[in-house]
Amino acid sequence: MPREIALGDALVPGLLILFVVALLVLWLFDSIAGRFGLYRLIWHPPLFRLAVFVCVFGAFALLLL
Repeated sequence: MPREIALGDALVPGLLILFVVALLVLWLFDSIAGRFGLYRLIWHPPLFRLAVFVCVFGAFALLLL
């Protein structure tokens, strides 16, 4: 994956695209986990969501290297 992506006349960092993709993956995971009641088993759901986001974004960022 290129380090910068041209959108129109602007160069957008690849990490920004991965950040948006990670947010979409988190939103999908959050809706599935909420539907099946996973958050009833977790002590602090917002902290869990943040941890999942960091893991997903980190995994995507490592793919950029």
